[in-house]
Order: sequence, then structure tokens, then C-alpha cells
Amino acid sequence: MIRITDSIAIEEADISETFVRASGPGGQNVNKVSTAVELRFDVAKAFLPDDLKARLKTIAGRQLTRDGVLVIDAQKHRSQERNRADALAKLVDMLRRAAVRPKRRIATRPGKAAKMRRLDSKAKRSHTKKLRTSRPSLD
Repeated sequence: MIRITDSIAIEEADISETFVRASGPGGQNVNKVSTAVELRFDVAKAFLPDDLKARLKTIAGRQLTRDGVLVIDAQKHRSQERNRADALAKLVDMLRRAAVRPKRRIATRPGKAAKMRRLDSKAKRSHTKKLRTSRPSLD
């Protein structure tokens, strides 16, 4: 079990990893050893709350396939183990961000003083514009 929050955890069996050759640093190993990790997590089949899945869909963006599989690539490091840890950290971070429920906005109305300030500024602006178009009087 991989603990995401106090109440949310995912099974390690839900995660699949494949190793491919990385395009980045690696020296002579880059053409011989498959160090890059492609981590796949099936969000559609995972036992997660529906609201978390919806938020994860927006956070993941293009990393989520049409079938509901989250694909995370990691090839920053030269070793396979560090890339595995990096991919898992990305997944956990993404799930933790999705687990945070956004605060509900409470609709408020502007106060009387704010309305008066707005109307005063509109009147001043209107007066300024009127002075531009009309000729000033000799009063």
C-alpha cells in the first residue's frame, strides 16, 4: 500500500512500470541500458473517491489517456532506481494535489462605501472626458 493521505491509499498492484531507453544523459549506457521509466496507473479502476478522480483528470491533463490510465515518464536520472522513485514521487504528488478539496466561494455583495467610491470615480472620469470634447468656458 502506498499512502497518499491519512484516508487515501493506493495498491502497488494498480501501478505498472515499463523500462525504456532514455534520451537524456547516460554516457555509454544510454544505448545499452533501459533506464527511463514509464509508470502507468489506472485511475478508472482504482478505488478512489469520484471527486478526487475528477480533480485528478484536470491536474493530469494530457498525461491521462482516454481509457483513464495515467502515464508518467521519468528519465531525469541515469539509474533505473532513481527514475522509478522519481516517477512514483510524481504520482504521489499529483494524487496529493488532487486530494485537496477547493474551498467553496461564498458570494458577497459590495458594501455601501465601495459602491460610493465606484460611482465617484465614474463621475470624475466622466467629467474629465467632457472637458476634452467641449471648449472650456471663460468663466
